[in-house]
Amino acid sequence: MEPTDTPTPRRPDEHDPRGDLVENELHILLTEEDAEAERVAELTGCLREELLDLDVDDVTTLPGGEAPPGARAVDVTQIGALLVTLGSSATALNQVMTVIRSWMGRRHDSHPSLHLRVGDDVLEVSEATDDQVAEAFRIFVERHSGAGAQP
Repeated sequence: MEPTDTPTPRRPDEHDPRGDLVENELHILLTEEDAEAERVAELTGCLREELLDLDVDDVTTLPGGEAPPGARAVDVTQIGALLVTLGSSATALNQVMTVIRSWMGRRHDSHPSLHLRVGDDVLEVSEATDDQVAEAFRIFVERHSGAGAQP
C-alpha cells in the first residue's frame, strides 16, 4: 500500500502503523443531558462549522453505529462525535481548544458536556466554571505540545 498525503480517520481505539495512538487527531464527543438527538446534532453541527474556520486539516462528523436490537432511538452520544485532524500547524490544538471554550461559553443555557481525546489522553468537561474549563484546557494543550499546541 502506497503512503498518502491524505489523513485517514481512525476509530477511537485504532493505532497508527507505528503502534502509537494517533496524536494529531482530536476526538470530540458532545452530549447534553436529556437532549433529543436533533438537538445534539444541531449543537455538533454548530461546533463543527466553527472548527472548520481554523487552520486544521479536517473536521469530520463520525458515523454512529447501528442502534442495538430493540432500541427505540439512535444513540445520541454517537450523533455528537467529531474527529478533528489537526495537521502540522504548530498552534492548531490551541486554536481548536480556544474555539471549543468560546463555543461552550455561549451555551450556558444548555450545559453541553464534552469528552475530548488526543491519543490515549482524555479530558471530560461537564458543569465546570469558565475558569475551571480554561485551566483544564490549558493543561490539556500543554500535554500535547507536539500535537499542534503552542510552542
